[in-house]
Amino acid sequence: MWMYLGLLAALFLGLHNLLKKHAVQGNEVFPVLLGTISAGFLLLLPLYLGSTWYPDRMMELQLYVTDIPLKKHGYILIKSAIMAGSWLLAYQALKHLPITIVTPIRSAGPFFTFIGAILIYQERPNFAQWIGFFLIIFSVLLYSRIGKREGIHFKSNKWIFAIIGATFLGASSGLYDKFLIQNLSLNPQTLQFWFCFYTILILLVILSITWFPNTEKRKAFKWRWSIPMVGILLQIADYFYFKALQDPDALIMLLSAIKRSQIIIAVVVGGLIFKEQNKRKKLVPLAGILIGVFLILYS
Repeated sequence: MWMYLGLLAALFLGLHNLLKKHAVQGNEVFPVLLGTISAGFLLLLPLYLGSTWYPDRMMELQLYVTDIPLKKHGYILIKSAIMAGSWLLAYQALKHLPITIVTPIRSAGPFFTFIGAILIYQERPNFAQWIGFFLIIFSVLLYSRIGKREGIHFKSNKWIFAIIGATFLGASSGLYDKFLIQNLSLNPQTLQFWFCFYTILILLVILSITWFPNTEKRKAFKWRWSIPMVGILLQIADYFYFKALQDPDALIMLLSAIKRSQIIIAVVVGGLIFKEQNKRKKLVPLAGILIGVFLILYS
């Protein structure tokens, strides 16, 4: 069952990535990120209020936001800091790079998760899973060659380093999620609500220094309908992902790989919508990534 929940998470993440490109294109990144997280928080706020006023009903619906001790709040705050850093780097890179380059690099995230799952959680891959992960990494390297034809040189473009950093932080957060869900026994809605709350506080501090005092940057910001939709789709995807992690048999390295199937939407549909270059050539490494995911999923 947890694999199917992972595929649902991938579906909503694919739609989330498409709208995210629309939200940040030619726009100020930091306020866009604040808007998306705030939209997700507002989506979850009725669950928190309902848990306060109608706890029995929310427990029946399995949407109860539990009271947690201060120590668990600290653990969630750490996750918020990790993901805030990842998103800030990713949104900046997405603003300056084609989605058909950004998404495949992000698809290397399962490799970092894969290593962490072996070292930290002692998850043991089989031979086919090894092949699948290395096929994903090889396919990402093929994208670097295609990217050079679009004027994107992977060794000198700072936004490439930004998206790689974002990918590493995102993978670290994925490993941390398993600890939060399984070791600390946090349910998805409790983790999501407080995660959004603390992330908003972190972003407000950053914006108070970098954006609010700057009149030109404030005027450059454009509100778009895609901004709140990005946050809503992300929270739906995270809910399915965290529900999958609640299964004690769930393997974080496989879940991370399954989530990468979102690239079908991002690369194929996104390439058509945003009319980016070399779409046909990008289908070759895309096929490699999909085969890698297939080997992991069905091994």
